[in-house]
Amino acid sequence: MAERSEADSGLTPSAAAPLSSAEIREQFPALASQPGRPRLVYLDNASTTQKPRAVLDALDRHHHDGCANVHRGLYSLALRATEDYERSRRAVARFIGAGDPNEIVFTRGTTEAINLVAASFGSVRVRSDDEILLTEMEHHSNIVPWQLLRERTGARLSVVPVDENGDLRLEEFVRRCGPRTRLVAVTLISNVLGTVNPVRQIAEIAHAAGAKVLVDAAQAAAHHPIDVEALDCDFLAFSGHKAYGPSGIGILWARRELLEEMPPWAGGGEMIESVRFERTTFAAPPYRFEAGTPPISGAIGLGAAVEWIEDADVDRLAALERPLGERARIGLARIARVRVLGNPTERCAIVPFVVDGIHAHDLATVLDAGGVAVRAGHHCAQPLAERLGTPATVRASFAAYNTAEDVEALLTGVERSIEILGR
Repeated sequence: MAERSEADSGLTPSAAAPLSSAEIREQFPALASQPGRPRLVYLDNASTTQKPRAVLDALDRHHHDGCANVHRGLYSLALRATEDYERSRRAVARFIGAGDPNEIVFTRGTTEAINLVAASFGSVRVRSDDEILLTEMEHHSNIVPWQLLRERTGARLSVVPVDENGDLRLEEFVRRCGPRTRLVAVTLISNVLGTVNPVRQIAEIAHAAGAKVLVDAAQAAAHHPIDVEALDCDFLAFSGHKAYGPSGIGILWARRELLEEMPPWAGGGEMIESVRFERTTFAAPPYRFEAGTPPISGAIGLGAAVEWIEDADVDRLAALERPLGERARIGLARIARVRVLGNPTERCAIVPFVVDGIHAHDLATVLDAGGVAVRAGHHCAQPLAERLGTPATVRASFAAYNTAEDVEALLTGVERSIEILGR
């Protein structure tokens, strides 16, 4: 990555002034209007976001002019690729308020980052009869790795329920967090309900009990400020593709002292210091956890994405999204047979709903025929779906490039879909 400039960020020279959703939308080629192509109403941002031109340009520059392996070559192209890769590490550290870039481990995404913690931290800190504390709203990626750890160690899982509004029952969290709790793993924002959890308060309770805290920030990175020191967490993970960046890239942040005590979880390549058949010694973090050739282009694209978010200002982006979510929530609730699920105290622009008598998959298919892209299913959160009493919901999730026109298209599309599928 070259040094930052207004052109690199994709923002206009007057970026200090608030940008409208329409102005932001112009920076996303996939959403551009083209002759003969209907306007794309893309409302599946909780699954993955579209990519701004700044990210696409950074990837293009790397593949055209800067493609080489990192950390190994002494020629100028390899040195430039290494600097671009490490510059992205610094950009991510700045983005989440981490003081030390070497606390950032590049992974394939949130899922791999959580698996890394479960495998490595879990191997040194979790024993039989210890406890991992989760919440009922977790994504499968923040459930299954802990189940696997339970099978390996005999540890227990405890689950904090949510109330009828979709808020975490904090009194239950206090009751369940005790001396055997080794780790609390919690999402910052629910990918189903949009609930924003009080992570700082959760961390205070957990640390008082002697537990560490892992935050799944996959849903938050593009929509909510992240500061690991303000959150007071010990681990944090997020994925590039949900934050305007490429797929196949994500990060784990962990406090330096924890990374120092954690053993490698994959072997080979860059993670070594020296190798003998008798014994191998390992590199210092973060390289200890980045075995083999790393996701170079993905990391460079992620660096461009977080710089784009910084330049746009995540608070400003969220301020554009929230009214759209509320407008959709209110509008959907007024349509006969539609039930909007959850009413959390603090939420981002994610709106899950069902239509009585119509399967979510059928509704999503008809909406797609009208150019409205939404997600239907359990959203990789089956325990929460069971708690909500439905096997599948339709989820409309908004980003800063969505507009009021998109909300109206959704509402009109749902009404038409009900007419078409009316039973």
